[in-house]
Amino acid sequence: MSGPLSGLRIIEMAGIGPAPYACMLLSDLGAEVIRIDRVSGGGLGAHPGDVTARGRKSIAVNLKSPEGVEVVLQLLESADVLIECFRPGVMEKLGLGPDICAQRNPALVYGRMTGWGQDGPMAKQAGHDLNYIAITGLLDSFGTAGEAPPTPLNVIGDLGGGSMFLLLGVLAALHERKQSGFGQVVDAAICDGTVSLLSTIYGLKGIQYWDMEREQNLLDGGAPFYRSYLCKDGRSISVGAIEPHFYAQLLDILGLDFGGSDYFAQMDKAQWPARRAQMAARLLEKTRDEWAALFEGSDACVAPILDMDEAEHYAHNAVRKNLVRRDNVLQSAPAPRFSRTPGEIQHSPVAEGADTVSIMAGLGWDDDAITQFLNSGVIKQTD
Repeated sequence: MSGPLSGLRIIEMAGIGPAPYACMLLSDLGAEVIRIDRVSGGGLGAHPGDVTARGRKSIAVNLKSPEGVEVVLQLLESADVLIECFRPGVMEKLGLGPDICAQRNPALVYGRMTGWGQDGPMAKQAGHDLNYIAITGLLDSFGTAGEAPPTPLNVIGDLGGGSMFLLLGVLAALHERKQSGFGQVVDAAICDGTVSLLSTIYGLKGIQYWDMEREQNLLDGGAPFYRSYLCKDGRSISVGAIEPHFYAQLLDILGLDFGGSDYFAQMDKAQWPARRAQMAARLLEKTRDEWAALFEGSDACVAPILDMDEAEHYAHNAVRKNLVRRDNVLQSAPAPRFSRTPGEIQHSPVAEGADTVSIMAGLGWDDDAITQFLNSGVIKQTD
């Protein structure tokens, strides 16, 4: 395995959402990731379209049996990180809580991924991405004034506020372990991370530079120079010319005169509604691709809004190889890039229990013991 995390062993308790995505990234960057699946599972992860399951090994274990729990504890003895995404208290009920795991491996970093966190009045409630970002102030900031907020893709809460902060916590704990020799619990909650993502906006609000009404602010579509516009062909284009010299280029190419690079004229909110209307009318005069061609190479901060089919073939993405095909499934390439130890997709998703026998053998179990566990349902091997 290549990548800067080569040599790390991650044990992943199978789940959905931000934890599998985080483990995909760890695998892409070279870590060995072993997923603990249920013996009762139906082959989750075997489909090549389950992209966030790529790069794993899988062992299927009956966690309701003491023998199955012991198998997991033995795996954790040689692991660097455990990642789980159950409701608070579930791992403790299974006999795999942080205290028990630390007895077997004091250096283990124990990553816990939830929506609400390990404590608080909502900790044990069910929820999903939309609910978690709803309580942070983020969801209310989206959309058209006077309407209910739109439903954003789960990349902001689950993956931004969740996966990325789980990874930050895990990697920080691994760094601290070099000094102390001990692991620790990382409590990563989607609502916590999402609030952190809002740091800039809360800062603007704190200095009375953020209006609570939508489409009245610099970054929420209120500014005519920072929003999306419909074009003649029904496609759209993004405009993000915040800096005065970029704004001046935007107006020049559009053939509009709003005061040029006069910053105070640009930031005059009283003029924004009229200017949005003028820009909208101007951009409706040409197709998206005609405008993209006119703005190409400029610093006007304009880019075409592409669908996912178009994104694959867009020149910049193609040169950067941001999107790749594996088993004819379009998916993200490993990110970020490294100069000496590049990451790579280790392999396509495997079915639950695809590596059970080989993992058990690696733990030192002989053939007779493995056969006995298979026959008794403690573990399962998937062909």
